[in-house]
Amino acid sequence: MTNGNRPTGHRPVQLDDVSKAIIEQLQADGRRSYADIGKAVGLSEAAVRQRVQRLTEAGVMQIVAVTDPMQLGFTRQAMIGIRATGDTRVLAEELAAIPEIDYVVLTAGSFDLLAEVVCEDDDQLITLLNSRIRNLDGVQTTETFVYLKLQKQFYNWGTR
Repeated sequence: MTNGNRPTGHRPVQLDDVSKAIIEQLQADGRRSYADIGKAVGLSEAAVRQRVQRLTEAGVMQIVAVTDPMQLGFTRQAMIGIRATGDTRVLAEELAAIPEIDYVVLTAGSFDLLAEVVCEDDDQLITLLNSRIRNLDGVQTTETFVYLKLQKQFYNWGTR
């Protein structure tokens, strides 16, 4: 089973210092050239290209453009806490198939799952909740946390 590009149930990949440095370079600027990264980490452009390919194929990282939903006309974002019965892994797969949902995680605590949604407006959010999410088998209750303002969203936490 996979979650996005990440294999689940596998051991963590052990990264050497050079691979960690490459990742950190790309986290600072995902458009940085392989030649520039090579200079920073002490490898050739070809060697950096190969390492990046191996890291992406292994599911260790993705190189993506992160957009601001508000700038694209999606004025309503929310996190939905879901209490469920049955196999939450099955429900998570069903939620992940809904286009408006961009993030699904199984949790422990008050909620069994959390799902982040990006909608054009409140009407789309209401329809999504009532017609799609709450109608899924296993959904007992939902609690919606509407985002008022996105204060911080960074993906540069490094490789530790």
